[in-house]
Amino acid sequence: MTILKTTGLTKKFGDFAALDGVDIEVGKGEVYGFIGPNGAGKSTAIRVLLGILKATEGQATIFGKDVWKDAVDIHKRVAYVPGDVNLWPNLTGGEVIDLFIKLRGGNNKSRREELIRRFDLDPSKKCRTYSKGNRQKVALVAALSSDANLYILDEPTSGLDPLMERVFQECVREAKAEGKSILLSSHILSEVEQLCDKVAIIRQGKIIEKGTLKELRHLTGTMLLVETKEPMPNLAEVKGVQGIEQRDGALSFQVDQEELDHVVRYVSGFGIIRMESAPPTLEELFMRHYEGIGTGGAL
Repeated sequence: MTILKTTGLTKKFGDFAALDGVDIEVGKGEVYGFIGPNGAGKSTAIRVLLGILKATEGQATIFGKDVWKDAVDIHKRVAYVPGDVNLWPNLTGGEVIDLFIKLRGGNNKSRREELIRRFDLDPSKKCRTYSKGNRQKVALVAALSSDANLYILDEPTSGLDPLMERVFQECVREAKAEGKSILLSSHILSEVEQLCDKVAIIRQGKIIEKGTLKELRHLTGTMLLVETKEPMPNLAEVKGVQGIEQRDGALSFQVDQEELDHVVRYVSGFGIIRMESAPPTLEELFMRHYEGIGTGGAL
C-alpha cells in the first residue's frame, strides 16, 4: 500500500529548478531515506509535501490525497520534525509538547512520559534555556507522542548526542513495527544505513539513484582490502578496479560486481596474506555521486 507518492515533482523559482522531476514512493510500514548534501533539494521537496510550497509541475499525494489541495486533512495523520526547531521562548518544553498533542486531539500521557524519560528531557525548563539538542528532543517527543500514520523527519537528529541518536533509532524501528511509514531526510549516512528500507539520492534537484540498500550496493560493487606477499604494481590497470588506497600495509579498492572473479584471480597470483571483503558503505556510495560536483544550487 502506497502512503506517499510523487510523480515528476518539479519546483521552480524563476528559471531555477530546485526540484526537477522527482519521483519517490513510500509504502506502508516503510522507512524511506531521502539523502543528499545541504542544498540538494531535500527541504524544498518536504515543503511541497507539507503543502507549504506549491509544486510548479508534477503530482504529489499522501494517503492518496493531493498535498496542496488536501493539506489540512493530510496533516491530521502526519507528524513533522524539522532540522532546526524554533519554540516559544516563554513556554516550558512540557507545555509545548502538551500544546502539540492537544492540537492533534491526542491524550496519550503515558507515551508522552515514556518519551520524555527516554530522551532524557527536562520538561520544566523554559524553551529559551534549551540547547539545540534539547529543542530537537521537544520536537521529537511531540511528534512521536502522536498517533500519526506518516512521520516526515527532516534532519531529525541534528544537535543530538550519539546516545540520543540511538534512542531515536529505536523509536523509528518501533514505529515501523507498528506499520507506520517514515520519510527520513538526512545527510548522516550511517543513520540512513541503519534504518532505511529504501533510499533515494538527490543531487541538484534530481533523483540520481534509488532503490533498496542492497540494490544500490550492487551497483557499486564490492570493497576489498588485500595484503599480498609481492607488490601489485599494475592493479590500477585491471578492469573493474577503482579507488585504490594504501591502508595498514594493504591495498583497499573497489571492484565492479561483474569483474570480481577476474580481479580475485589476478590478486591471488601475488600470494594473498589476507583478504577482507565488504559491501561499500552508503558513505562510499554517496561520495561516488558527489565527488568533484559540489552541492549544486537547489534549496
